[in-house]
Amino acid sequence: MSFYTTGSGTVFESFAVYADVTQRDSRLFEANEGLTEAIVLALLKLSSARLISMIEMSDWWREYNFTRDVSLQNDVRRVPVVNPFQIDAREQEFKDLNVYHVMSEYILPRVADFGNPESAEMAKIKFYKEQALDLYKIILESGDWYDYSNNGTIVYTEKSPSKQNLVRVR
Repeated sequence: MSFYTTGSGTVFESFAVYADVTQRDSRLFEANEGLTEAIVLALLKLSSARLISMIEMSDWWREYNFTRDVSLQNDVRRVPVVNPFQIDAREQEFKDLNVYHVMSEYILPRVADFGNPESAEMAKIKFYKEQALDLYKIILESGDWYDYSNNGTIVYTEKSPSKQNLVRVR
């Protein structure tokens, strides 16, 4: 995961770094010099924030919190935000999810030829979008990656495997 330190502490940037994205599809970056490291890092940060938001909006996250803190009284307005510093497992899955999401939602749409639905970029957008959705579902269903007590160890009571029924909207 990508973090940086300021005078007030460490700040979360993203689940992946520039090298993770370029290693996934190096030809894309060779053919599109405009996709600089600064642009990709900004997009990774945006994608990570979106992924955290998706987790926060999931039924799994709400139930996970309701079963661990009765003071929430099943009120969705009281559910806390996801703290990326408490994601202590499945680091590779989160990194891959970040790469798949940034490729399908932010990077490839910048270079795709939307006039040609058979173009390689359009096929890649579809591929990465499917990969991201599948991995997102796996991460939520595993339920074993969040350190709720923030003590550095994920214990049995903090794990919450589940079965998700995600619906695709087209």
